[in-house]
Amino acid sequence: MYEKVLAYLEEKNYSALKEMLSEMNEADIAAVFEDLPQEKLPLVYRILPKELAAEVFVNMESDTQEFLIHAFSDNELREVLDELYVDDAVDIIEEMPATVVKRILQHTDPETRKSINEILQYPEDSAGSLMTIEYVDLKKYMTVDDAFTRIRRTGVDKETIYICYVTDENRKLLGIVTVKDLLLSEKSEKIFEIMDTNIISTTTLEDKEVVAEKFQKYDLLALPVVDRENRLVGIITIDDAMDVLQDENTEDFEKMAAITPTDKPYLKMSVFDIWKKRFPWLLLLMVSATFTSKIIQSSEEALQAYVVLTAYIPMLMGTGGNCGGQSSTTIIRGLSLGEIEFRDTLQVIWKEFRVSFLCGITLAVVNFGRLLWMDRVSVLVAGVVSVSMILTIILAKFIGCSLPILAKKLHLDPAVMANPFITTIVDVMSLLIYFRVASLMLHI
Repeated sequence: MYEKVLAYLEEKNYSALKEMLSEMNEADIAAVFEDLPQEKLPLVYRILPKELAAEVFVNMESDTQEFLIHAFSDNELREVLDELYVDDAVDIIEEMPATVVKRILQHTDPETRKSINEILQYPEDSAGSLMTIEYVDLKKYMTVDDAFTRIRRTGVDKETIYICYVTDENRKLLGIVTVKDLLLSEKSEKIFEIMDTNIISTTTLEDKEVVAEKFQKYDLLALPVVDRENRLVGIITIDDAMDVLQDENTEDFEKMAAITPTDKPYLKMSVFDIWKKRFPWLLLLMVSATFTSKIIQSSEEALQAYVVLTAYIPMLMGTGGNCGGQSSTTIIRGLSLGEIEFRDTLQVIWKEFRVSFLCGITLAVVNFGRLLWMDRVSVLVAGVVSVSMILTIILAKFIGCSLPILAKKLHLDPAVMANPFITTIVDVMSLLIYFRVASLMLHI
């Protein structure tokens, strides 16, 4: 597709290019824009039909949007902004430098500017920052026929018309009604007779991750946002909720890999930016890992008496880290999905203890046989390694399951307590266990 666009541009066959782009999805067109040379972007954008152009603009990366805004005339910028929904305009503004924001706000109409400023006042991670004020509202004494008339009159500028919200004179949310409900009802029926009063809603200051979880839990297409007095102030649509989930999942993966989260795509980041995100964590983990060397130095006597013990340190540390990582990953997922709460701590620990005991016994038996048959070590040395393995696995599972729950209770992100952090702790503890077991069983 990219090659075809370039070919039409070279041939100056703009009518064929417009026809081809008009048949494409806006997300696919935005992807083509990311690959085009910058000097071609304004020309191709101007070829797009007006409504399609606005939809493509929303799907572009912020760098491309900023470049086009600088290239637009005042009239062109005004036309683009007129086609945008308020929440999309807010998303764009949040990514732009101050000079670009100022120009955008100068070319929006006063009513839209007021709505944008109201949404921008909400905290960045709140439901209010995600919502749009463009929804269809109905009154409970309307007939179904009246409702369709209102939808036809006002729906063209709304983000969704499938779900309508029933409010009173003070904008208090009374119920919701879907277009399906309206289509299957008689024209003379009143809205209050068919509306659903069992409403799932959110407040303006609720965390956006909680909002996204509600979409998952209740299979919602849109979620009403109310203030403290239950007045409807906006709605959040499924596309915005999915963006939040994607961002949160990406952030969790980065934290679990000991990387400072970033909202920039990988290919848009410089080498220096990536270094800044990774270096602090690597430094912290490196310094914390020095505890293991201190423990080994303090146990030189045992190692000199039984040099063979040194060979099994990596295996014990690696097994412990893997076991802790398994538990932490499982528990972090359960916490993020709401399957595990703080009150379930004892139940989780008891279950992980039983799992760790079975895993420890299984691995220890296999390892004991391998040490005797392949490595030809003494029964005592094989016993030290195997017993240490059982205890290390039990401890690793306990640390891996308890630390994420504790982090959640302390209002920290459980993903921070993921593999690198837990592995470092388990490495230290496994060495302490190993040398303690060796001193007891080998009398050194």
